[in-house]
Amino acid sequence: MKKNLQKFWLVILVLTLATLACGIPGMTASSPSNLKIEDRSTEITIATQEPIKESPPTTFVIPNEVLLQDSLVQLYETVSPGVVSIQVYSDLGPGIGSGFVIDKDGHIITNYHVVEIAREVEVHFQSGLKVYGEVVGIDLDSDLAVIKVEVDPEALHPLPLGDSDQLRVGQTVVAIGNPFGLSGTMTMGIVSARGRTLESIRQTEAGAFFSAGDLIQTDANINPGNSGGPLLNLNGEVIGINRAIQTTGRDILGSASNTGIGFAVSSNILKQVIPILKEGLTYNYPYLGISSLQSLSLAQAKILGLPTANGAYIVEVVPGGPADKAGLKAGNQTTSVAGLFAGGDLIIRVDNMEILEFSELLSYLMLKKKPGDTIDVVALRNGVEQIFTITLGERPSSRP
Repeated sequence: MKKNLQKFWLVILVLTLATLACGIPGMTASSPSNLKIEDRSTEITIATQEPIKESPPTTFVIPNEVLLQDSLVQLYETVSPGVVSIQVYSDLGPGIGSGFVIDKDGHIITNYHVVEIAREVEVHFQSGLKVYGEVVGIDLDSDLAVIKVEVDPEALHPLPLGDSDQLRVGQTVVAIGNPFGLSGTMTMGIVSARGRTLESIRQTEAGAFFSAGDLIQTDANINPGNSGGPLLNLNGEVIGINRAIQTTGRDILGSASNTGIGFAVSSNILKQVIPILKEGLTYNYPYLGISSLQSLSLAQAKILGLPTANGAYIVEVVPGGPADKAGLKAGNQTTSVAGLFAGGDLIIRVDNMEILEFSELLSYLMLKKKPGDTIDVVALRNGVEQIFTITLGERPSSRP
């Protein structure tokens, strides 16, 4: 009986130690070699490793992220003194916008729609300086305006204009401005697309709107109050001026809310227009005198009887305009789709540059041509290529 009792307690002891061993660092149930039994009846020795001391958790930052962070901090500190908040007062009440210094003579760039109906304009600098400004030049086609302030040149920090033609989709950009009156706000995003078009603020005599081209699309947060502020690359160069957002929603105050689609007028448009506006003059854009579908779907091309869906399809030719004088035609034959007329010319090349959609044609004209220049247009008419030589005019004077 005594012998059986000893065996019973030995089994219990061995099972207990084996269970504990499964929780000892370095041991597993499948590693019995760590357990050494010297005497099955009296002595059990366990060989264990020193317990591992736990280190406090460490947060690792990717080196590239550190570099980007430092670049953004340095960019803001360098650029923000040249960004201004604009407050306007009109018969409809106060309004806000953004702008930036372009030279030491006191010229500030903003959007036309920021100062459109202003009776009084205030310019607020990051330094705390606040002065009145005078609007000296406007451009309704690209929604630009120049404000002049009289301040000590030492208080002005002009921002350099970059080359927007060098932009690539995916490139990091930042916007600095005055959204909802929150001056000095910086947001970051990428170039989402190039060569976008929007309606101009300027209307034709017939009441239609001219087109504004060569806009940059970005997902950097742009909200009401950002209008007129700079869109910058990581070198601190202005590559666009924030103009508009595309939105289908409103915030709780009824203001348009950002949906990740914003538009900025390209810096290369600014380079052409701003010197003229600073002199109080009007910048004249080249004029072709057509209206076109922005792009064609395969279904539309089939309905129109076109051999390709690439190109700028003409839906209207202005009587007496440059395109009309050169012989270009708009569609005038009814189709199965209301408002879509067949028989129009399809522009596929301009000066040996392939045209896939209307925005490319518009950007080319706005950036590379001026009134009086001659261009060669290749268009498909009834499936056959024809060449038209066109002398560009000026956009006709019209009501705002």
